[in-house]
Amino acid sequence: MTRVAVITFPGSNCDYDCYKALQAIPGVEPVFLWHRETALGDMDAVILPGGFSYGDYLRPGAIARMSPLMAAVERFAADGGPVLGICNGFQILCEAGLLPGALLRNRTMRFISRPVILRVENADTLFTSDYANGQLLRMPIAHADGNYHADGATLDRLEAEGGVVFRYADRHGQLTDAANPNGAARHIAGIMNSAGNVLGMMPHPERAVEPVLGSSDGLGVFTSLIRHLRGATVA
Repeated sequence: MTRVAVITFPGSNCDYDCYKALQAIPGVEPVFLWHRETALGDMDAVILPGGFSYGDYLRPGAIARMSPLMAAVERFAADGGPVLGICNGFQILCEAGLLPGALLRNRTMRFISRPVILRVENADTLFTSDYANGQLLRMPIAHADGNYHADGATLDRLEAEGGVVFRYADRHGQLTDAANPNGAARHIAGIMNSAGNVLGMMPHPERAVEPVLGSSDGLGVFTSLIRHLRGATVA
């Protein structure tokens, strides 16, 4: 049985969505862990879900990164364990220094909740192996602070290392200004660390895992992860 921790912080609201997405994959046991715990236990991967941890005070993810369980998550990541941060989880990973850069307020200064198109920039990762480079995916976003920002040198390094995993694009795969919902630098919607085991993304794959939700394009993030953990085909 493959065990994946879904960490719940005060204000998380996508933890159950992540739980159900994982539960749909045979042989996967998702496990809720409360942020006040201090050990991950026997987990194969960790997910930091979306929401508004601690009400987004002082800024999104700034307090959550100091939760007791985050020390264990940081050790797990340092040892090569797979960690996925979605929306608020991405913000927490940046605040914790597990990913470079920061998520700033949307350029519209408004909360945005709608479907977007993502272009897969790197399908050669443990989170995206079930996709193809250039593939277009439809997933929802729901955030007020999704404007990814980093200095030029960091952005260049991410590009050179294949660390840009997803970009916002239009339905033709073009990187137009209108397709970038929050003003993110270089249309970046998701990045991973240099070691390739930590991914942060603003769109919600867990809300796009079956057609009744409007799209099943997000399922590949989870099946890719499980395939990596098992080293075998995922049903």
